[in-house]
Amino acid sequence: MNSQNKVKLFLVDDDAMYLKLLEIEFLQYPNFTLETCATGEICVKNLSHNPDIVILDYHLNGVEKKAMNGIQTLDKIQEINPGIPVIMLSSQDRIEVAINCMHHKAFDYIVKSETAFLRLQKVIATIYNTRKLEKSIEWYMDRT
Repeated sequence: MNSQNKVKLFLVDDDAMYLKLLEIEFLQYPNFTLETCATGEICVKNLSHNPDIVILDYHLNGVEKKAMNGIQTLDKIQEINPGIPVIMLSSQDRIEVAINCMHHKAFDYIVKSETAFLRLQKVIATIYNTRKLEKSIEWYMDRT
């Protein structure tokens, strides 16, 4: 996580209303900094801003038909920096979609619903706790 102990999130969704909803939800918590992107291309272009976690919509061609979709964006993020956890979001409640995302190395897959924000919080906490544990193990191994 970044030096200010805030989690830097990239929120990527072509649905402006849903993107704003996510932004409003996360802004209620002081431990997050946010950057929003309406396309996968913008997300990839801004990866140098070092997000801790990317929350990425599965479909990203609602506004621009030739825009990268979520899987293509996920693949590009993995190619550039495989250490960034990507949580996929979609209105698709089909197991095949979730499996496809996991095959492309998404950290998790969440269906857009009334409980999506709560699930996002839990997954982000899991990512954060896993990273803290990894750092503790590294510190311990360096000492022995």
